[in-house]
Amino acid sequence: MTVFIIRRLMQSAFVLLIMSLLVFFGVYAIGDPVEIFIAADADQIERERAMQALGLDQPIWAQYGFFLLNAMRGDLGRSFVFNIPSIELILQRLPATLELAACAVTLSVLVGIPLGMYAGYRPQSRIAKAIMATSIAGFSLPTFWVGLMLILVFAVQLGWLPSTGRGQLGEFLGIHSSLFTLDGLAHLLLPAFNLALFNISLVIRLTRAGMRENMPMDYVKFARAKGLTQRRVVFVHVLKNIMIPVVTVIGLEIGQVIAFAVVTETIFAWPGMGKLIIDSINRLDRPVIVAYLLITVVMFIVINLVVDILYSILDPRVRLADAGH
Repeated sequence: MTVFIIRRLMQSAFVLLIMSLLVFFGVYAIGDPVEIFIAADADQIERERAMQALGLDQPIWAQYGFFLLNAMRGDLGRSFVFNIPSIELILQRLPATLELAACAVTLSVLVGIPLGMYAGYRPQSRIAKAIMATSIAGFSLPTFWVGLMLILVFAVQLGWLPSTGRGQLGEFLGIHSSLFTLDGLAHLLLPAFNLALFNISLVIRLTRAGMRENMPMDYVKFARAKGLTQRRVVFVHVLKNIMIPVVTVIGLEIGQVIAFAVVTETIFAWPGMGKLIIDSINRLDRPVIVAYLLITVVMFIVINLVVDILYSILDPRVRLADAGH
């Protein structure tokens, strides 16, 4: 286990270095933020002062070197727009994004696994066929369109739920979250469902496939022959085996949900990292864009490591020490 973790951390450091290089040069090759921050009639002296203040007067390799040295100290640069450290600006928005992502993943598990198990256990029933048809729709419909339809139906026409914002925050054990107030939960429901829809469909299909694959197996027949109830066979023995691929996919989807919550946060005006990155792109706030992308890469690396460890716990046949070969 220790050897595996050390090896993965070394690989992760190399991946992070390569990603920082690609992200930095990719972002800094697009546009000129000086054109946004100074007046259109500014002379060359004012333009050069602005470039010097933003550190853009140095060659790009020198800029990357300074960025890398500062990043090793935890400094990912200062926002051009807000003039505060980029990582501080992102961390201010991170709780809202994590809250939305956690609710979306929880919905994926609570809704997707039971529906998938039922669809796999009774594949010929009308309910199972309806579940699978709905999952196909969840795969096919664009996220932005679903979000707009949710707002149109539940916020505009029915008036049941609010359409934008995070709502009132509550406090529990020093943690501020919209989960602790009814108003916050009302604001959270639509964006969380919109973000979770694709993952719900994915979990349904994975769980159904696992049920169809495991139900005819010998260990299930043996468990029935021992006199175990059908409920125990399904919810203890079969469920444990089908959870291996499901946990792997859900773990990877957590990173994607965090990284690709941009559309949902923009549609529902959710004050998270996704909305911040869109605003930063529009303003060419390069330090914030680079910091956001690198933090997202770190999240993916950590999540993948945790998924590998959980995989070995669910399936003892997996040997983490050999995972790198």
